[in-house]
Amino acid sequence: MGLFERYLSLWVALCIAAGVVLGNLIPGVFAQIAALEYAHVNLVVAVLIWLMIYPIMIQVDFSAIKDVGKKPKGLVLTLIINWLIKPFTMALLGWLFFKGLFADFVDPQSASEYIAGMILLGVAPCTAMVFIWSQLTKGDANYTLVQVSVNDVIMIFAFAPISAFLLGISDIQVPWETLLLSVVLYVVLPLVAGAITRKKLDRGEDHSRIDRFVNRLKPWSIIGLLATVVLLFGFQAETIISKPLIIVLIAIPLLVQTYGIFAIAYFAAKKLKLPHNVAAPACMIGTSNFFELAVAVAISLFGLHSGAALATVVGVLVEVPVMLSLVWFANRTRHWFA
Repeated sequence: MGLFERYLSLWVALCIAAGVVLGNLIPGVFAQIAALEYAHVNLVVAVLIWLMIYPIMIQVDFSAIKDVGKKPKGLVLTLIINWLIKPFTMALLGWLFFKGLFADFVDPQSASEYIAGMILLGVAPCTAMVFIWSQLTKGDANYTLVQVSVNDVIMIFAFAPISAFLLGISDIQVPWETLLLSVVLYVVLPLVAGAITRKKLDRGEDHSRIDRFVNRLKPWSIIGLLATVVLLFGFQAETIISKPLIIVLIAIPLLVQTYGIFAIAYFAAKKLKLPHNVAAPACMIGTSNFFELAVAVAISLFGLHSGAALATVVGVLVEVPVMLSLVWFANRTRHWFA
């Protein structure tokens, strides 16, 4: 794991602080950036999100899907977790905490937006960081690649319907046109661009040109993520100063969701008698989130100043330390698996 990935939560925390300070010092600049939008898509944030997502999509090898029949139990486990369990438990926890336990601390409109952000995180399975989690648990690299590739294909068709359904039953108005535009803009087009780039750079079994190209793009990807965090917290600066407790309130159900989903997946993997090098990455894939996509869609659907956008960025803040703790746990319990 590189320096950036290892200390991602620290960099995000520093950018949160910078965004809050700048948002209070120069609110006019942030207002001008917020005004640069077309069809509910902020142009500045769209560029930054693309800087994040495009390098990720280059790493997806769709030719790996031909191996989908190998080790099917691990693949089925993560698909069930990702698409039949995780989105619904996230919506349930959002409703339980923000409409129930935390109802006295947040107004109803903000509560709905925080739930929406959590739902978008729950419907976006991890695409990039999961390669790191798999490597740290000595997972089967080929299996991880197959899983990510299959997930991305499913995401093209399942992300919008599941998101709309869960947002709808949570009494949140969903502009279908904006949701579909977001899927095209932040899933379909980056996947196509990544596949074209990979095809031009790939040379049979030698992926060195792809690796070098992705490594050259990585600094831009980092800049995209951190600049997006600064912008989002700059737009939310006044709310955060007046209600600092809200970050903690959002983090609590996200932590419950992450550890809970891992426990379900890990228990199921043990019952299915999966080998550890399949069980560990399968559970990591089912637990972590494609937070770049969640951030982008939350901004498109609800706006830069929304509680939904804030909730997705809090997801970035908590994910890395939590996933590292799960990597540690998976490595310490390797003997549980044959």
